[in-house]
Amino acid sequence: QVQLAESGGGLVQAGGSLRLSCTASRRFYDGSVVAWFRQPPGREHEFVAAINWNYDTVDYADFGRGRFAISRDSAKNTVLLQMDSLKSEDTAIYFCAVGILGMSMRRNDYTSWGQGTQVTVSS
Repeated sequence: QVQLAESGGGLVQAGGSLRLSCTASRRFYDGSVVAWFRQPPGREHEFVAAINWNYDTVDYADFGRGRFAISRDSAKNTVLLQMDSLKSEDTAIYFCAVGILGMSMRRNDYTSWGQGTQVTVSS
């Protein structure tokens, strides 16, 4: 099973930016979808964005459209999440995950997860 490691979280003021990275221990298999989820304090995991590793198609949660951008670096087995215009409600632990069931917003469709990285946005 692939191991995932997130990095890039931290404390930022509202309106600022962060770039999160998700690096895999090996090359993603063909057909893989890599997604970002987040877990705000006291709440369930929620979908943020996903990218199809082969075809570079992407999808976003409504709250992220226009502010977040997901991309991949094939040479580094890494998926990036650029987050701009951050708001206090973006405060959460951000996780990356990989699945093979196609583009999905459902947590259960992803089988490998990283440990998460904390993002805190101060207002």
